[in-house]
This record gives sequence, C-alpha cells and structure tokens, in this order.
Amino acid sequence: MISCYPEIMDVAAAAVSPARHNVLVALKRRGEASADELATELDISSSAVRQHLGSLRAGGLVEARKERGRRGRPAEMYHTTERAETLFTSTDASLVAEFLDDLSGMDPALVDQLFDRRRRRLEATAADRLEGAGIDQRVRIATDLLAAQGHLADAECIAPGRYRIDLHSCAMWNVASRHRQVCTSELELLRNLLPGAEVERVSHRTNGAHVCAYEVHVDADPAADSAPTG
Repeated sequence: MISCYPEIMDVAAAAVSPARHNVLVALKRRGEASADELATELDISSSAVRQHLGSLRAGGLVEARKERGRRGRPAEMYHTTERAETLFTSTDASLVAEFLDDLSGMDPALVDQLFDRRRRRLEATAADRLEGAGIDQRVRIATDLLAAQGHLADAECIAPGRYRIDLHSCAMWNVASRHRQVCTSELELLRNLLPGAEVERVSHRTNGAHVCAYEVHVDADPAADSAPTG
C-alpha cells in the first residue's frame, strides 16, 4: 500500500475531539463501515466506537443505514455526511469559491485559465522527482502531490501494471461542487504526471460516491525498459 496521511485541519477548531476525528478519518477511508469494522481498524473497543459515532451522529457529521442480510439483527452501516466535509476542506476554500463565482460571472474562460495555470505549476513542482522514475514511483509521487494539497489520499497496486488512487476527502470540495474545472484539472494533472499510462476516473464524489478514485494502467514500465541490464 502506498499511503499518505496529510494534516487536515485543527480538530479543536472544529469542536471534534482527536478520538472522534480518528473515527471520521477511518470512516472516510472506508467510505462506509460498521462500528465493529471501525473498532478493528482503530484497535479500540466497539463500545467506544459506538459512543464516538453517537456523538458524531448527534452533531450531523455521520449518518447510518440498516444493512440486512447478515445474521442477527440488521447492522448499522455508517458514512460521513456533507457537513463533515468542512473538517477535511481548506479553511480558504469557501472564500476561493466565492472569488471564482465572481470571476465566472465576469468571464467563464478566466476560471479555466486559472485552473490550467495551477495544474502547470503543480506539474513543475514534481518535475525533478519524476525524472527517471518508474511507474510505481510516479504513482507514489502523484499521490504525495495530491496529499500535499490537503486531500486524504492513498494509492495501491491492485495488479501488475494496475494502480488505484483514492481521494477519501476533497480539500477543495466547496470549489469542486460549484466549479467542475477543478475535477477536470485534477484528471489532466494525473495523466500528465503519469505519461504512457492510461488514467481514468472510476468514482466521483460529485456523483454521490464516497470517494473520488482513479485507476492507472500501464503495459510496461518505461523506466524499466530503458534501465541497464548488465
């Protein structure tokens, strides 16, 4: 597993204790989970997890649904709510979204240009690290770059030559929910950081998914092909 655990935001400022914040992060990474599953992942008791979930639910940060088909009574499957996104979003995102709304009203093309400039700047920051890197390293670097922007990002190799990059939270959700250019730019960024690979978005939070996910497929590692054999 290639994992990145970025700092999100001051949990005290959000009135969520560190323990409950850990529950939220684990839930974001899983998308949906039962109290017992969260307890196993966090290595704490199920009763403690249920207590945290009860408080988060009362605060409107978590919701649950009944999952039938299991033995015994239906299990409650938890997921984070729209309100919880404020804990994983840059504190500047709302202001940025307002500015972009105004800019779009003046000239929509200017918004496209801004995101294009931002994408090129991010590509430039990673250029030195990417030079001579193989596909595994490139995926790691790309994931690190997304994590550095505030996303709760991780990646894994799911098969030879196939990778999946998951963004469990969006640091620019206030922007992305109103200006889809940020999503288009993100996909283009990954494609440019991973030349020679096919990169497709397979899950999108703006369509109701719990996670934004990208699958990366490459037939051969260009760096490996050019590496010396003797």
